[in-house]
Amino acid sequence: MLDLKCLFDSQSEVAPWLLEEKRTPLSDHGEATSPSRTDLQIVNVEKDGSVLFTWKGTKGSTCIGLYDLHKKENKLLYNFDGEVSVMSCSVNMERTLLAVSILQFVGRGLPSEMFRPVARCLALLIEIYPVNHTKVLKAIDPNVKVQFLYQDSNPKLLSESHLLIISEERCIEHVCIKVVIEEGYRVMIKNPDHLIKEIVAEDFLWAQWDAETQKLYYIVKKKSNAVLMYIQFYPERSNKVLISFSLGFLSTVTKLRLVNFGYNHFQEEQESNESLNLQVFTNHAGALSVCYSHPVQDEEEFVYSLILLHDGCRKTFRVSLEKSKCACESELAFINIGYYIAVYVPGYFLHLINVQHPHLVCHSLFLSGEDAKVKPWNHQRCTLSLSDLLLDCDLGKIYKAELNPLSLMLFLRDSKLTCHQLAAMHCAVLHLQDNSEVESQIIHWLCGLSASSCSNLVQEFVLGTLYRKAISETNAIAKLLPYTSLLNWKEEIPGVTCTTEEILQFAGEKKEMMSNAESLKNLESLHNALHANNSLIRIKAKLFSEMKLDARAKRNVVENAKMILSKMNTRSPGEHMIPFSQEEDCQQMVLIGLMSELLKDYLQKCDHSLKEKIIDKIVNNYVVNLLECIWIIVDAIWRNYGLNAHSLCLSNREKVNSAEFVVFHMMTCVLQAVEGLSLPLPPGYHTLHILLGARCLPLHTLLHYIDLGMLHPTEQFVTKLLEEFDNSEINERFKFSIMARIPEIVGQKICCLWDHPVSSSRIARNYVETLLKKLPTQQKSTCFSRREQTPSQTEFLPLAYLARILTELEDQASNPLEKQGNVDVKFVEEAALKQTLILLGLENK
Repeated sequence: MLDLKCLFDSQSEVAPWLLEEKRTPLSDHGEATSPSRTDLQIVNVEKDGSVLFTWKGTKGSTCIGLYDLHKKENKLLYNFDGEVSVMSCSVNMERTLLAVSILQFVGRGLPSEMFRPVARCLALLIEIYPVNHTKVLKAIDPNVKVQFLYQDSNPKLLSESHLLIISEERCIEHVCIKVVIEEGYRVMIKNPDHLIKEIVAEDFLWAQWDAETQKLYYIVKKKSNAVLMYIQFYPERSNKVLISFSLGFLSTVTKLRLVNFGYNHFQEEQESNESLNLQVFTNHAGALSVCYSHPVQDEEEFVYSLILLHDGCRKTFRVSLEKSKCACESELAFINIGYYIAVYVPGYFLHLINVQHPHLVCHSLFLSGEDAKVKPWNHQRCTLSLSDLLLDCDLGKIYKAELNPLSLMLFLRDSKLTCHQLAAMHCAVLHLQDNSEVESQIIHWLCGLSASSCSNLVQEFVLGTLYRKAISETNAIAKLLPYTSLLNWKEEIPGVTCTTEEILQFAGEKKEMMSNAESLKNLESLHNALHANNSLIRIKAKLFSEMKLDARAKRNVVENAKMILSKMNTRSPGEHMIPFSQEEDCQQMVLIGLMSELLKDYLQKCDHSLKEKIIDKIVNNYVVNLLECIWIIVDAIWRNYGLNAHSLCLSNREKVNSAEFVVFHMMTCVLQAVEGLSLPLPPGYHTLHILLGARCLPLHTLLHYIDLGMLHPTEQFVTKLLEEFDNSEINERFKFSIMARIPEIVGQKICCLWDHPVSSSRIARNYVETLLKKLPTQQKSTCFSRREQTPSQTEFLPLAYLARILTELEDQASNPLEKQGNVDVKFVEEAALKQTLILLGLENK
């Protein structure tokens, strides 16, 4: 599932340069020898991508070099005349000063076979542009780490550099080094004997350097509790403690651990239970996560926690190992891969924890067995996580961990568990780059799912796609828009259990860290406004479609919808094979307009800093992307199954094929998913759907779908039905069944297209209704109170009475439907009698 992309290989990037420059020991034949992996070692990686490495040079010297990842160039920084053990080194941003800590063995004047020499660590500051003076910064017995700060590239600040000195005496010093430039190029340390030093941390148990953000994290012990603190370094020697947070566990560690201060090839291996296995990760979206493993209590169980400071919660996971395997001796490795943090134990499991959307465990991916392998992964103790990079110390390689789209799609295709499907779907849609091939594979996979599981996954696909596109335009709304349709998911994930607790003990940037807690409330309110309010939106849409609201409000909503549809058609003209957005669908137009209005109101309420024009742009693009997403889904379904315009013909229903059944099933799932969220559809969707339904389904099933509201007989569909079907007995029954179910407003428009008693009856009813509406109330009472009858009359009395009223009204005013030509009292009488006979079953008697 994870790819380790090699960014640097010392054997291919450095070794050829050393041979070419003849900087390695010479062989007996006078030729430079290729350095072994033991001789050529990576020591540190700086913020700008500079890789610092050491090797054994000529005549027993020890060299320090730099490889520029961007320029792909090597450079010699410094050369020690003798063989030394480089424990740590760092170069300043201008590459004029080099800080190095070396291990020096000092004898006591006694025979070496009787007494071992004493190890002494020296921290040196070296002028390297040009090579000049060397100053000893620290000389102590324990290990010392050095790290330059990369704070600003402002030319005004080139007159000084800043260095951190970290010693195993549990003290971190901040040293300000002022320099002067002589002869235009010689960089010299100013007052080397009077450097400005400041202690920034002491008596700590653990420390980590974050080169990307220039932050120092460290843990101190307060009343037996481990307290995390971090310092942000700014230009001009300023720094600030931004947070002090109790981690919530007792501090029992006895051995110091330093993280991301380079790699010491001469340090003895540390026992995992003597030092704290903890690491802090940040990503570009602002997530700040503290990852740590718990002391081993059970050899058959791993326990680890993630404190999501940006989200205000702690998640603790328990993973049980298979009993058939021996107890695992490996230590948990934490890997930062952007939106995810991977927890990895080679040979056991890989847990991809979603730190950007951590509220549902089904958005994280837990793998075991063969699925959990990460290649190439060397022996774990030699693979270190440096921020978002991985350093393989044995092989001399630097990797960047990335999600593998191919493996992810294969896993999605083969998964049978809902939790795995949701996790892989969420990962593929939200956190992979915009990839049409991946989208096509997901849609193809959705086609093979059952209706019960397909609907939820289609919702996830639609909302995830919209969220990804929206935040790619502006990240300011990342916490305001929905990324999932699942507000609650309570199922378990096989192999891992999770408990969540809120964390409240904050100091410093509390408001910034807890901002995501408010975003949950925002998402719930948006869900209620857009998705959970089905009945209200349906009622409003119906009122609009029946022209029963004021014209101004309707005009504003429809005009906004027209603008959105025109933008959609302009953005992707001629790219789709199915004919959406080519008819006027009043209900969908109103839903489009209503959704955009609700979304604008919601964004204005939640974020007052967004200007109205920006909100309009965000909302319009969001709705356009929604309609395009549905269009792409349906278009891909049609392409996958080879359907074309021939599938929209009703006159050859007997030639329907199995592919049309599958496409109809998929379009039904898409309809249920979208309507389940109360989102609009592209105008024409219902027409296309019911045309396929009319081809695939028997009449009684089709009518059942219509009665359930799953199919919607649109004006264009009924028109096509009346035009393509002849008046055979079967087709006449088909037409009559559909005409009896269409909305009144649609029936009034198209009834004249069908020369049939049903149409005549509808025309007559419309005529009578319109005429009687014009009759004053007082006159109605007078008319209905008259009972003038002649004993000799044998006609159908209700019909005769209606005919006399209509005759009187026609004498008083002109025919309101005179433009239709042939509507009169006699026609109404005949139509009413015909309809009455049909209803009584007396038509053929």
